[in-house]
Amino acid sequence: MSFWTAVVVIFAIASITWLRAQKLRGEKHGFRLSEGLGEREHELENEVENLRKRIAVLERIATDERREKDLAREIEALRD
Repeated sequence: MSFWTAVVVIFAIASITWLRAQKLRGEKHGFRLSEGLGEREHELENEVENLRKRIAVLERIATDERREKDLAREIEALRD
């Protein structure tokens, strides 16, 4: 075995050991890579999607010029 082959093998072993240690540290702090997304993450994704839909509606209302006067009339009608 040549010197550089030994260096590459030692580097590979050290890298694999370091990656396993990082994985174990992550699991120790509650991060599990194999579980995928938990229930809370799905809930948050749904909430973000709902907020995006609401923002799209608000942008459409804010940029629709011809409805601007209709919207003002509707708001005034609600005040009466």
